Amino acid sequence: MRRAALIIGLLLVPIGWALSPLLLGMTGHMAGHMIAVAVVAPLLAYAARGTIADPARRWPRIVTPMVMMLLELLTVWGWHLPASRGAADSHALIALIEQASFLAAGFLLWSAAIHSPARASGIGALLLTSMHMTLLGVLIGLAPRPLYHGMHHGHGLDPLGDQQLGGVVMLVVGGASYLIGGLALLATLLRENRSAST
Repeated sequence: MRRAALIIGLLLVPIGWALSPLLLGMTGHMAGHMIAVAVVAPLLAYAARGTIADPARRWPRIVTPMVMMLLELLTVWGWHLPASRGAADSHALIALIEQASFLAAGFLLWSAAIHSPARASGIGALLLTSMHMTLLGVLIGLAPRPLYHGMHHGHGLDPLGDQQLGGVVMLVVGGASYLIGGLALLATLLRENRSAST
């Protein structure tokens, strides 16, 4: 099962990165971003669980759920500032660094949440991430004017429509992934507590 998660995760990395904002605008950016943090990152974290590649196992005092939640929050919100987006939209290398930082922050958060001995903090970290992803998606999607300039909008949408659709992608995929992950950890914790009490 872990090997399948690793293979699927690694196969999805170039697909997510191919959905470049240089080609597909804000909607492509958000789809690539969500593939990195909400699909690939949990698959790779699950595959790395308990191995030498597990950062939560190697550095348990640093890679904690709440610290990694804050790291992901700063990464995601920082790259969605108009100046940061403009730099990533103008240069392929910066866009690659952006996507790599999304994947790294997501991997660290999911690793910390999945492997945390104190699962309650992992649950809280994923649920808080769901909330901040939802909030950012709403802010981007409901903005009354385009926030990001210089993006290519080749799929027939005007800049505002592209931005709104990108916000919806972030809101739905990002919010749902972290919410489902948090609820799955909560279900596991409740099962373990029930088994321990019987």
